[in-house]
Amino acid sequence: MTKLPPATITFIKLIIHFISICTLTYLYFLIDSNRLGADPVKEMIHFLGKTGLNFLVITLAITPLSKRLKQPLLGCLKRVLGLYSFAWISLHLTAFLWLELDWQVKFLFDEVIKRPYLTLGMIAWIILLMLSITSLNAIKKRMKKSWCTLHRWVYAALVLGAIHYYWSVKSGVIEPTIYLVICIVLLNERRHYFKSLLKPFFKSRKKIST
Repeated sequence: MTKLPPATITFIKLIIHFISICTLTYLYFLIDSNRLGADPVKEMIHFLGKTGLNFLVITLAITPLSKRLKQPLLGCLKRVLGLYSFAWISLHLTAFLWLELDWQVKFLFDEVIKRPYLTLGMIAWIILLMLSITSLNAIKKRMKKSWCTLHRWVYAALVLGAIHYYWSVKSGVIEPTIYLVICIVLLNERRHYFKSLLKPFFKSRKKIST
């Protein structure tokens, strides 16, 4: 298969920017035309959160896709997709803090402690915050090998985000379940990495048993 040239990757990035702008414009249209249903605040918060989760899923799909298609330059898309994921999830958090809690940060901490699904969502957001800050090339160079270790926490963010979505809905669990299945598939693509993490544990247990 012919390798994609850098110009094509740049074009794909422009498409990603365009899709994000169109998605935000579509949300504005839904709000302006009162088409968010009986509970517009809840629908808007879910829309923002689900969009962020979609971007996160696509981000983690890039690596297996690039390996199967033998297109290593596709990996260059991960940063822009990851940053958009963080941006959408930050809007999701901001909308919840603004429209549900009226900027009462104290209530946010109370809610996070009281509701497990909010706890998971907040942890996922903190992980994505750290990954976004360290996505700068200058920081990446300084962190060296520890950068890769940190950025593998995106797997945890994906799992937490999917569970957060599943627990946040009171009815209609089919769609959240689909996200959980996709999450399992994407993690299974990294099974060799997870096996390497568990190998020292099994070795230590084997020594103890002998």
